[in-house]
Amino acid sequence: MLHIKYLENTLMQIIYRFLLVSISLFYATSALAVTQVNVVGLFNGKAVLVINNGKPKTLSVGQSSEEGVKLISADSIKAVLEIEGKRRELGMGQAASITGAANSLPGSVTMYADYLGHHFTEGQINGVTLRFLVDTGATAIAMNSGDAKYAGIDYKKGERIQVETANGIASAYRVVINTLKLGSLVLNQVDGVVVEGGSPAVVLLGMSALNRLEMKREGIALTLTKKY
Repeated sequence: MLHIKYLENTLMQIIYRFLLVSISLFYATSALAVTQVNVVGLFNGKAVLVINNGKPKTLSVGQSSEEGVKLISADSIKAVLEIEGKRRELGMGQAASITGAANSLPGSVTMYADYLGHHFTEGQINGVTLRFLVDTGATAIAMNSGDAKYAGIDYKKGERIQVETANGIASAYRVVINTLKLGSLVLNQVDGVVVEGGSPAVVLLGMSALNRLEMKREGIALTLTKKY
């Protein structure tokens, strides 16, 4: 009986420790989230921001939002913001996603249209930060060869093809992007095309990625949520 009681106590201790570790891991993971800031208006000394998909709010230089985003400087061209202790310079229609302690929806990102109706955002390819433009007319993620080299993509190992650009026919290569990250949204093994030269100027977020996402529009806001 004593032996059985000892085994029961030992088993309970193991279960208790396991639960403590599980709870600790849960809260540690939950604590790491993304603060997303979108610039929707710029003036001398002021900026209009959308923070974490909330309503637009105007900050004056030196002022901080309830979410802890501080406006350092602003003019009609750009704003310098302090987000989660990090300074970022953003122009009209640009966005920044900074990892910090705030909560965010997993597997989603929201971006806001500029005055031309284009949705730009910052993201990462293979851990390297690049600027993206949502382009439903592009069959795959498209980038120029300079951005591909910056992201560590050995694109010349891919299948060579010909594509039509604004400057005429150009050589391009089919590639597979290991990791694509936009805000808290992560996709792996995404088809892409690398175009020789400097076009496109930003990475085109084409249908090879968008087909794996739910797209929801609300006014100027476009939210992308991971399907699978």
